Amino acid sequence: MTTARRDAVRQILTDCEGFRSAQDIYADLRADGSKIGLTTVYRALQALSDSGEVDVLRTDDGEAVYRACRTEQHHHHLVCRECGRTVEVEGPAVERWADAIGAEHGFVNITHTVEVFGTCGACAAAR
Repeated sequence: MTTARRDAVRQILTDCEGFRSAQDIYADLRADGSKIGLTTVYRALQALSDSGEVDVLRTDDGEAVYRACRTEQHHHHLVCRECGRTVEVEGPAVERWADAIGAEHGFVNITHTVEVFGTCGACAAAR
């Protein structure tokens, strides 16, 4: 895949605040006149995810959504169910728990992903 196409996908994610689906990214690129295909978008997202440049999470219905990673440190996400606003948060208690539960069961090289969903203050106030 050309770097220009990966850069275009990266730029779409950098310009938005919340998580976006591959189909949303594809639609934005096509609306801007890009000839990129949906398969190329998925490949770019996989490459960006593998390199740690984008965060990936699964929505309640199982769809993968993507967001430009704002930090290189391990982190978790607090995500608004209404507007998609996302805050990167540290979770030292989660880190200790994951290591302890892994050790308790004889597991090593523990990794984990934690996403916390709720309603942000602005969306709650708008109700």
